Amino acid sequence: MNVTLRQMRAFVALAKTCSFTDAAASLHVTQSALSGLIKELEQILGVQVVNRSTRKVGLSDAGREFYPLATKILQDLDGALDTMADLKTLKRGLVRIAAPQLMSCSVLPEVIAGFKRQYPEIEVRLFDCMVERVQTKVHSGEVDFGVGPERESSADVAATLLFEMPFVVVFPPGHPLAALPCVTWDDALSHPMIALQGEFTQRLRGDLHSSVRDLALGPVNEVGFMTTAFAMVSAGLGVTTCLPYASALIALHRLESRPLVEPVIQRKFFAFTRKDRPLSPAALRFEAYLNDYVAGQGWT
Repeated sequence: MNVTLRQMRAFVALAKTCSFTDAAASLHVTQSALSGLIKELEQILGVQVVNRSTRKVGLSDAGREFYPLATKILQDLDGALDTMADLKTLKRGLVRIAAPQLMSCSVLPEVIAGFKRQYPEIEVRLFDCMVERVQTKVHSGEVDFGVGPERESSADVAATLLFEMPFVVVFPPGHPLAALPCVTWDDALSHPMIALQGEFTQRLRGDLHSSVRDLALGPVNEVGFMTTAFAMVSAGLGVTTCLPYASALIALHRLESRPLVEPVIQRKFFAFTRKDRPLSPAALRFEAYLNDYVAGQGWT
């Protein structure tokens, strides 16, 4: 049984107006075309849905049973089409993003706030997590895309370069490093170093060793979150290293930073998406807004 939407719309219009003339006009078709659609519908259903006479048009018993069902189907379909149109024109939608804790409490709140000013009807949900969990959330479909530093990707996750930037050293006001416009790693490591646990420090240690073999990264303390490291630096317990995108958070802790040189070590950050799942119009617009924000900061 293959009832078409044109047949159902013709039937509902005729049932509402009880007039072939009025129904045809409302659908912008000829009366003969409307009559043909009703006949086709009756042939497919195997019952007569309209009683025809020289004076009036009315629904048969079967037609009265079919009318509320057909009306609901068309209303549901029109509602779904309106929703799709709203999504396409960005009048509504949902964007889910996963990002590491430091990026989630520094860059992304400002990006989300700016995006919401332009697209107030789009809901944006931020999932802050450990770096190692970003791609996992993308892979599982829990989020539309993730943002984070370079990591080995699974076969179904695509990585698109977002920005690349060098490390800075962070210290409290009045620290000896404040007198230097740039700080060498050797100078930075001469002070107690507070570092992040896990792959962050492991990669940094490897980069330093490959660039300058006699440089050894031996932190006095390794913590789980950069905000903890900043708090310890504020308390005068040492210095730490991070990336310049956290400048607002550095200022919030009333700390200072300087570029780290000899060697200059860069970190790449990527947008991660599922290869087999195209982004929604809302997610695509947010990704474009994020790229524009990064370009505006001069990070690209």
